[in-house]
This record gives sequence, C-alpha cells and structure tokens, in this order.
Amino acid sequence: MIRIIKSAADKSILDDIAQDFDGYIKVVVDTQRQVLVAGGTKHVDGEALLLKDGSRQDHLWGGGLDLETGEVDFDSMINIRPNQNNPSREILDKDIRKEVEAVIRKLLR
Repeated sequence: MIRIIKSAADKSILDDIAQDFDGYIKVVVDTQRQVLVAGGTKHVDGEALLLKDGSRQDHLWGGGLDLETGEVDFDSMINIRPNQNNPSREILDKDIRKEVEAVIRKLLR
C-alpha cells in the first residue's frame, strides 16, 4: 500500500505500508513541505504522487525505513541528480540526509 503521510502515522498505517517489503518501508520525502509518501515497491511511484500533490522535484528525496531495526537509509534511483551535486543513488549531502531522516522519524515513529 502506498500513501501520503502528512501527520504522525499510527500502528495500523505503519502495518499497512510495511506490507510490500515485510517490515521495510520505501519512502519519498518532501523536505520543504515536511511530508512523505510511504509504501509501494518503487520510489518513482511515490515521487509521482507527491508531484501530483504539489511538491517540487528538487525537494524530493528517496530512502527507506526498516521497522524492525529503526535504521533509515538514503538509497534511491530518484536521488541521482547531477544538477544538484548528487550524482549517486545515495543522498550525499549530510544536511539533506538530516532533513530526510527528521521527517521520517517525525511521521513514521
């Protein structure tokens, strides 16, 4: 299940969005609007959903959350942005990583 999360998700929502990867949740975070899309099997689907909801491409970053360990990762094809000094699947800028993680921790606790 894929959905836009704008406020802290409860356990039932977390259970629903974690079904695609059995406890791992793919996320796309809008660092400007402080919202995210969670769930699904492809970051590009979450990216499209947020763009349709009014987000701007340059504020969207992909990653994931392992619900069992609480570990956040910053790996996604949508993060490859040479024009934003991010030529990698990983988010390279430590400040952007902090912003992404803060939104994930706030909305998916």
